[in-house]
Amino acid sequence: MKVTPLELEGLYLLEPIVHGDHRGYFMETYNEAILQRLGLQVRFVQDNHSLSKEKGVIRGLHYQLPPKAQTKLVRVLAGAIYDVVVDLRRQSPTFGKWIGIILSEENKRQLFVPKGFAHGFCTLTPNTQVFYKVDEFYAPEYDRGIRWDDPSLQIDWPVSDPVLSDKDRSHPDFKYAELGF
Repeated sequence: MKVTPLELEGLYLLEPIVHGDHRGYFMETYNEAILQRLGLQVRFVQDNHSLSKEKGVIRGLHYQLPPKAQTKLVRVLAGAIYDVVVDLRRQSPTFGKWIGIILSEENKRQLFVPKGFAHGFCTLTPNTQVFYKVDEFYAPEYDRGIRWDDPSLQIDWPVSDPVLSDKDRSHPDFKYAELGF
């Protein structure tokens, strides 16, 4: 598996080696030893799987506060997403900065997102399925979010009028968000 550190410290792009032939393909999507060699001690405890029926769905920007903050390993099973993470760590030199990466069924990339980041994505195709592992159980009392179109973040989303849940529509701006990192 090829592992590439990204511009925001702690984020990694994982690209599995795909073994294909006339039958299809095989790939290893998770290997604890690879993460340990990077110094990442993670024990995933829950898998999540979402289906977005329409192109242009935005889910996020989501995070959980400590002590229930989550590390995520995100991949796309069907379709494609523009995946966005925002650094919420006040002591980080990249606090408030974001990056966006395309994850797709075709490129088979995965994004490792440590605690201290908000995460969200926009579907680029209909019937997109996203699968991600987390190292902490969902805890509604610690669940928080940031407005997807906060003008201070200037995220370059691929849509201007996304399909949103009521919850995601009501998140606060970054400057009013409860961070705790």
